[in-house]
Amino acid sequence: MQYAMLIFGDDQEWTALSPAEEQDLMTQIYGWYERWQPTGKIADGGAELQPRETAKTVRAGADGQPVTTDGPYLELKEVIGAVIMLECDDIDEAARIAATWPLAAGMSALEVRPVMTRE
Repeated sequence: MQYAMLIFGDDQEWTALSPAEEQDLMTQIYGWYERWQPTGKIADGGAELQPRETAKTVRAGADGQPVTTDGPYLELKEVIGAVIMLECDDIDEAARIAATWPLAAGMSALEVRPVMTRE
């Protein structure tokens, strides 16, 4: 079954890292992929998202028509910064794999959620 591993954090902390700190963290992240990729537990390499300032939010306006605004839909300190798809037997296995992710500046929490399938 597939699980989405959502990486939450303060993207402003991430952008404040020095080049050396960012490189060190990326080395740790690449190491995580090197550990789990050969096991078949990573269903998709995932996607790192641009900072929240680059986002657009679309929601229904008062008249039911779409309204587009800049930025995320709420003023939050933590936002989703990346999504990685895992292939695991159950959510407990997915959580164990997620627990090995190198949490650091700009990454304060992980959420593992089953991917909806419809027949």
